Amino acid sequence: MISKRQFLKSALVAGVASAQLSLTATAGDGYLKKNKKKWKHWVWINPNPKDTDAVIDALYAAYHDAGIRGIFFEADSEKHYRLAKKNNIAAHRWMWTMNRGEKELLAAHPEWYAVNRKLESCAENPPYVSYYRWLCPSKEEVYQYLEADVKSILSKDYVDGIHLDYVRYCDVILPLNLWDNYGIEQTKELPEYDYCYCDVCRENFRLQKGVDPLSVMYPEQNLSWRRFRYNNITRIVNRLSAVAHDFKKPITAAVFPTPEVAKRNVRQDWTNWNLDAVCPMIYHGFYKEDIGWIGDAVAEGVKGIGGKFPLYAGLYLPDFKSNDDIKKGIEIAMQNGAAGVSLFGHVDAPILEILKSVS
Repeated sequence: MISKRQFLKSALVAGVASAQLSLTATAGDGYLKKNKKKWKHWVWINPNPKDTDAVIDALYAAYHDAGIRGIFFEADSEKHYRLAKKNNIAAHRWMWTMNRGEKELLAAHPEWYAVNRKLESCAENPPYVSYYRWLCPSKEEVYQYLEADVKSILSKDYVDGIHLDYVRYCDVILPLNLWDNYGIEQTKELPEYDYCYCDVCRENFRLQKGVDPLSVMYPEQNLSWRRFRYNNITRIVNRLSAVAHDFKKPITAAVFPTPEVAKRNVRQDWTNWNLDAVCPMIYHGFYKEDIGWIGDAVAEGVKGIGGKFPLYAGLYLPDFKSNDDIKKGIEIAMQNGAAGVSLFGHVDAPILEILKSVS
């Protein structure tokens, strides 16, 4: 499976942290105030199995010294997880959720995959890039598959929690800075990127509303059809949340930058999810926004979740032109209510010094 890191890097070139989370399923404003000083910073990384224990240990000691209290690992690596824990850093598995293009799964269950408004399955016709193969959240078999995956991950004693990514529909609208990369203008919802219109989705919606979404003149503007899809993803997340909490381990998610953008672009209603923390990917360069927009996005997200759980501002380091800009971005995020930041990119010694200065 191609890594998220590779996709982001190729897209831009072509076109362009807390102590281990305690369970907060019932947490409100009082919980957040009480624990505010405990929330620090996170990083997203793909562990290198060739790293030696000494190298890993030294790196994670430096992370902890800079205020990083959690790592989202894109792959399983017991030595990395255990050495993170040794340095008092929570080790969470970063899991691709609805975007699952494993060859074995595609071969065994092509019927599980989402279908666009042109009735093309992304099992055979993936949008944008070849690995964009989106499962349909209406199918109970899909949930059971994801549940088994989460249980397998959380059953390992060295895994402290689960971090959901790609927990959404395919982008019906891409971030503005990627339009040139794909040679498209998405000023409206195009049918080849609008999911899911499989038989199960259409029948479930018909049973609820008495109409087939394909028979609606402007399905992209139908509010009930939008809500139907928001609820499909929310149901998946909240059921997986219950599984994580059965293991007495926290669940977090990487989501689109604001509640409004998430709903509009990928049918993701993350303010209604039962999470222990959320990491909106406030990648300002993707939306051709300035650094100040980071604060706007954080403020919107914090208001939307209303203190139910902390928000860590996801920052994409290559978007920044200088280390001074990175520091400014982190400060703006925290000034607007973020409980810390989660960093995507190369976290080197100067970045760690910046984290120290703002923590």
